[in-house]
Amino acid sequence: MAEITAALVAKLRGMTGAGMMECKKALNEANGDVDAAVDVLRKAGTLTAGKIAAREAREGVITQYIAPDGRTGVLVEVNCQTDFVARNDMFRAFADEVAKKLAADPKVNLDAEREAMVAKIRENVKIPRHERMEVTGNGMVAAYIHTGAKVGVLVEVGAGKETTITNNEFKQLVKDITLQIAAGHPYAVSREQVPADVLTKEKEIAAEQFKNKPPQAIAKIVEGKLEKFYQTYCLVDQGFVKKNSEISLKEHVAIVAKQLGDEITIHRFARYQIGETTGA
Repeated sequence: MAEITAALVAKLRGMTGAGMMECKKALNEANGDVDAAVDVLRKAGTLTAGKIAAREAREGVITQYIAPDGRTGVLVEVNCQTDFVARNDMFRAFADEVAKKLAADPKVNLDAEREAMVAKIRENVKIPRHERMEVTGNGMVAAYIHTGAKVGVLVEVGAGKETTITNNEFKQLVKDITLQIAAGHPYAVSREQVPADVLTKEKEIAAEQFKNKPPQAIAKIVEGKLEKFYQTYCLVDQGFVKKNSEISLKEHVAIVAKQLGDEITIHRFARYQIGETTGA
């Protein structure tokens, strides 16, 4: 039996927000495996997927760069050790320059620039991840950085006709999609993109919560639970926040597409939040 230390309990609490005794019990059941303990809490009905907090928090900013033609864009996380430095203009300017250089060359070596910044601010600086998107065909890449630069979004949206890209209604739609991603925190564009293992786990968790009910009832309950899961996990199935979720984002995109006489497709997106990556 693994030793359940106070540090393990604190880590699980930080990830989930669950109570201390609930975390300790879950860790005991999972033999000290933190990720397995999260599933134990979910099966017990203590958590939902949307309530699991970000892993180990770190300071820094999320920044972006979009090329003038709107066909190439980059989203970058740049970390430092303190929030004081994260709010520093010099550090912010460095992060913006990193994004611009990665947009021009995704394989650029930034070690020299990073080390120079470490020397200036006397804090460790890391660039743990970035996402670069480039349009093929008709479309545009857009980004949104939420106030405080702790959350950022990058999205590629395609259209059938070249003239659509310059239309103000299309540009507004793309902007609204970035805001939706920031607020709704989806993980996939559509149901077809949900990984098989994620879907299997959701089915298992839903079935476990109602295991004492008749098999036919369980099947219907699982189906209903999955529908709610899709409405959280999948971007196009989420309620469109700008319309108070009266319609789905997919329905709103279809309305705009019909007005423009074109086909509009959300190809891909990235959503970064400070503290999601592990390690220091």
